[in-house]
Amino acid sequence: MTADPAQEFQKVFAALRDFGFLLVSDRAFPSVGGLITGGPVKGSWWSHPLAHTIFRVNELLEDHGDVLICKLVDGKVTFVHRTMWADVFAVATSGEEWQTDGLSTAAKTLLKQLQKEKRLDTTTLSSLKGKKIGDVTRELEQRLLIHSEQIHTASGAHAKIIETWDSWADRVRLSARQTDSGEAKLFLENHVKELNRKFGSNARLPWR
Repeated sequence: MTADPAQEFQKVFAALRDFGFLLVSDRAFPSVGGLITGGPVKGSWWSHPLAHTIFRVNELLEDHGDVLICKLVDGKVTFVHRTMWADVFAVATSGEEWQTDGLSTAAKTLLKQLQKEKRLDTTTLSSLKGKKIGDVTRELEQRLLIHSEQIHTASGAHAKIIETWDSWADRVRLSARQTDSGEAKLFLENHVKELNRKFGSNARLPWR
């Protein structure tokens, strides 16, 4: 079973533009895997015959200038189209209780350091309060407290860069930063609710 990654990317990106969000894989919610295979992927998409195509399309999405990646839907990697960026930014920078309530000491420490440095390479960091940097980073990602991205180092290894949302917004030249967080939350909730209704899914946002 084969598929042309370039053609599949065009199809997937058109869907992302229409839906606003895509997951990498899901049984019901719109996803890259589902669009490429034509239906829900049972088990890990890595074991699917079209796994290489899915992987390549994911890479193309990661590199696209109109795509934001964050843990927005169901705590999973979510591709977000530019049309949704201002709303995600407003919610991510709202500083509401759901973002900080119960946050671990290690996560608070890393967040404080990041707010000072603005941008950090996690490969340069050691463990915090006995917790692995990867675990601490994921905790902050789940609360939308940081923006993060995978990069390839000169040696070919993978590294994760984390940054404040303001740093990200400056870097991508996000102009619409005055969106009300309450209105943004309601907009995103209604949008996900409509996608759930349409696709028979039960996806949730971090504050829900």
